[in-house]
Amino acid sequence: MPAPSDSPLSDAGRALNALRRFVRALRTASRDSERRHAVTAAQLYVLRELGTTPGLSLGALARRTHTTQSTVSEVVARLVEAGLVRRRTAAADARRRELSLTARGRTIVRDAPRSMPERLLDAFDTLPAARRAALVAGLEEWLDASGLGAGPAPMFFERRRARADRA
Repeated sequence: MPAPSDSPLSDAGRALNALRRFVRALRTASRDSERRHAVTAAQLYVLRELGTTPGLSLGALARRTHTTQSTVSEVVARLVEAGLVRRRTAAADARRRELSLTARGRTIVRDAPRSMPERLLDAFDTLPAARRAALVAGLEEWLDASGLGAGPAPMFFERRRARADRA
């Protein structure tokens, strides 16, 4: 009889192992980004998006990063405080605020590797449309069945600010 480690994994075991690899990769990327560039992986992702398309509004940045405006707003606030992103009033519309990288932000984008969300999205786009739809549906059903489907979806490993900081 083979040892338990030699037996093929069940679908549940394979799914958990895939999630473990996924979380480990995200955690490692975030730790490396913080150590090398003093920004989280989520912050690097936002910086890289702003480096690709300067002058984005907060709403446009949220769409580009596949998250909510309130979530990306917290990340941007940290980047502004760190002197990596600048907010300016748009020349064409005084009601609109535009985001752009500072010189320090551009240096990080130039020196840092592609962010983990970028890598994941690029790989996701290589899957056939039917496989992408099935993967999304399966993940959402799994989260719903486990009671985790209704929670917020913040950017990976980005800590929420304390209420006093948000005022």
